[in-house]
Amino acid sequence: MLVESFLASTLNPSKQAQTSHSKDLGIHLHEYQPTPALKSSYKKSSTQPKCLAVSGSHIFAAQSEKAVVHVYNRGHGGQEAVVPFPEKIRSLAFAGSAEQDVGVLVLGTEAGGLVLWELATGRTVTTPPTHLQATTHIAISPDANHFLSGSPDSTLLLWSLPSLLSFHFVSSYSDTPSQFAPLKTLSTHRASITALIFGHSYGKSSIAISTSMDKTLLVWDPLRGETLHTFLLSSPALCLALDPADRACYAGYEDGTIQYIDFYKSSGVTQMLRDAEMQGTPTQPPYEERWRLPSSDEGQDMLCLQTSYDGMTLLSGHRNGKIHNWDVGRGRYSSILVEHDHPVTNIIVLPPTGFPNPKIQHLKLKQIVKPKYESSFAGDGGGSAGVVPADYTFTAQFSSHLPLSTRHEIVERNFQDALCHPSFPAEWLEEGIAAFAAGHSDQNGTKQDLGQMDGGSDESSSGIDPSQQETKKLQRENEILKAQLAEAMARHRATINENMILEKQRWRQKDEERIKREKKKRRRLRRIAAAERARKKVMGETVEDESDQEMGEGEEEEEEEDLSSSTDEITDSD
Repeated sequence: MLVESFLASTLNPSKQAQTSHSKDLGIHLHEYQPTPALKSSYKKSSTQPKCLAVSGSHIFAAQSEKAVVHVYNRGHGGQEAVVPFPEKIRSLAFAGSAEQDVGVLVLGTEAGGLVLWELATGRTVTTPPTHLQATTHIAISPDANHFLSGSPDSTLLLWSLPSLLSFHFVSSYSDTPSQFAPLKTLSTHRASITALIFGHSYGKSSIAISTSMDKTLLVWDPLRGETLHTFLLSSPALCLALDPADRACYAGYEDGTIQYIDFYKSSGVTQMLRDAEMQGTPTQPPYEERWRLPSSDEGQDMLCLQTSYDGMTLLSGHRNGKIHNWDVGRGRYSSILVEHDHPVTNIIVLPPTGFPNPKIQHLKLKQIVKPKYESSFAGDGGGSAGVVPADYTFTAQFSSHLPLSTRHEIVERNFQDALCHPSFPAEWLEEGIAAFAAGHSDQNGTKQDLGQMDGGSDESSSGIDPSQQETKKLQRENEILKAQLAEAMARHRATINENMILEKQRWRQKDEERIKREKKKRRRLRRIAAAERARKKVMGETVEDESDQEMGEGEEEEEEEDLSSSTDEITDSD
């Protein structure tokens, strides 16, 4: 039987010490399907929004107004450690899935920097402050290779996780960009960032969504740093949720309402996010289409929003402590799911359990390794740049056989990698070409071997001198090598021809762009000249004859035709 659960964290709004009145304060594990019920609670925690993360074995909660992170063990259900940090933590996220134990915890600091904590080694990497204000939002990509950070300074930064964790230290004073520099800076927003999420797709299809106090919702292509579409909201959205298939997103507002934004609502064939004509035109979702609570007393100030595993249900957490259930199919409010005594700041829906063939996790993290701040910056690990330090220790437990035990598992793993790859992997193409060439050579070799066997029998029967037999054998080997060399030369010539065709296409494209720029420049000059003639007519100055003007325009049109025709004449000649 499938069981779906979620984690909910609460916040103590006052700065007073916890008393018996705040017994409900903490992190709560709720079962959502098939029967709603409270499964367990983790006490002594007061968590701000965006300060809760979960892995397969642990729960991490940054404490409000404190520079500590509480770590809870999901195995025995208790607090494992209280980890102090040099400054307050304003956001955190686990780089990996909720089923994975070993990974990296990314934390945003009060000063606007980042801290990367390797849970199985204790190694930490700290970046200088890159935001002007606190890092309040962190969103991890599905493949855990990139992540976005957001701040009230209205900027979003795209980072490479492998580059930050690399032992190869690059000085910020050299010509090579520092490893602590972000890959992209997204600065379209004009006010504080209020929500930030990464899509579920990989590669070129990946998207990211952000909202701001400037009442805009932007859909990004994070890897290229470009805005795909802009949605104009009637009020600032405080939280976001994304459909599991990236078909739509949901924006939660301060008044407790939800705005449904469908990315496939346009009448055209192309999705609005990928339609070049629609990317420059903002869209304003109708205010009347918001999903509303039955009464204003049910919940104001929506602080968090999450979709269920199948995307048919929304869970929203509110400042009055209630968690509401929304029906996505009907597009309306459903019921109250849970009531707490304190504001619900974070909701994380966990992967369902009970599948017949669950994915095997080969590494288990029984206990986290606390951060080692003495080697917090790359290059200070006690060794030279690019060398793993001698005291770098990875602590984990094998929970099953190693993943490369049978050929079936290897094929399945490669198929999954190829399925998520933007094109055919280069290794597959190289292996295919090599297998094709080897098979062709084997056929030639078999024919030659058969010929040698026939020739050898004839020679042995005719009593030819052994030296002559050796000479003929060498001649046959030379013929085989010549055939293989001819095949290699043919493949080489084909590759050269393909490269020449590609180079010609690139040259043609560059020349067409140059011609377009020239045409645009000449049209602009003609418009300037026409405006100048109009001004002279108004001022009563002398204007050249219209016949001369028409003659000049005709000559310019002939020059443009010559420019267009010259491209084919040049590119068709080698």
